[in-house]
Amino acid sequence: MDYKLDATDLRILSVLVEDARMSYIDLSRKLKVSNTLIHQRVRKLKAAGILKNATYRLDAWNLGYQSSAWTQIMLTDAKLHRKVEKELEKIPQVVECVNISGRYAILIKIYARDNRHLRDIIYEKIQPIEGVESTNTTMSFESIFSRNVPLSLEDD
Repeated sequence: MDYKLDATDLRILSVLVEDARMSYIDLSRKLKVSNTLIHQRVRKLKAAGILKNATYRLDAWNLGYQSSAWTQIMLTDAKLHRKVEKELEKIPQVVECVNISGRYAILIKIYARDNRHLRDIIYEKIQPIEGVESTNTTMSFESIFSRNVPLSLEDD
C-alpha cells in the first residue's frame, strides 16, 4: 500500500466504520474539519482501496436462513482453484470464500434455510463442480461477533 494513513484519516475511518451512512457534512461537523477535507480524504481512501462500498449488514436468521456452516473444499488439482472459485461465486448461499493452506484449499461460508437445504447446496451444487475432490463441513451455531480489522498496525 502506497497510501500512508495519518491521524485525520484514522479519525475519519473510526467514525465511518461505526456509521458508514453518515453524511460528509455531519462527519465534518463531528470531526471539526471542513467538508472539502472530508470529500478529498474519502476519495483518496477509496482510490487507495482502503474504503470499500458502504452496505447494510443483513440478519441471516431473521431472513429465514436458520443453518450456517463453514465448508472446506479439497481440490483434485491446485491449478483449478480459480475455476472452482468462479463456480462457487455463482451460488448465492455461499457468502464468503477464502484460500487457505493445508489439505483443503478453499474455505467457504454458507447460509441455508435449514439443514436439508444446506445438504442440497453441498451435494448438488458444490460437490459436482469440476475440480472439487471432497468437502468437510462444520456447522455454525451462531456468530458471536464480526468486525473490521484494527485501524492501527501497532500492538494495542
